[in-house]
Amino acid sequence: MSTVQKKAPSVVDIATNDKNFSTLVSALQAAGLVDTLKGDGPFTVFAPTNAAFEDLSESVLEDLMKPTNKTRLQNLLKNHVIEGRRRARDVVESSSLTPMSGKRLHIRTNEDQQVRIGDATVRQTDLDAENGIVHVIDRVLR
Repeated sequence: MSTVQKKAPSVVDIATNDKNFSTLVSALQAAGLVDTLKGDGPFTVFAPTNAAFEDLSESVLEDLMKPTNKTRLQNLLKNHVIEGRRRARDVVESSSLTPMSGKRLHIRTNEDQQVRIGDATVRQTDLDAENGIVHVIDRVLR
């Protein structure tokens, strides 16, 4: 009898398997970044929820999803991806991180001990994936 080891999900699989990330998944597909984020990594992804995307105006989101704006969408999404596996404790110990976009994101803890990255608050941490880790945030990082 052989045992088949189930492969852990990728960072994309984590998003795909949670309805709260359907807008993020659509954006990754439109930007052509799904295969990249299913790659070896490791990646740390700060994943905005659907509610985070709703904070953008509908026209801005529609515009970003157009094929003619693929590069703009890619750059926006790259603000959410950091090379390497950074657990919550690693993120908190940093004053800033540089995502794949090259734009520096400042990290701070507010008076309620909530961790903020850029304008977003981290809502859930350390969702382990085969090729990295996912942290849930409440805003789209621009």
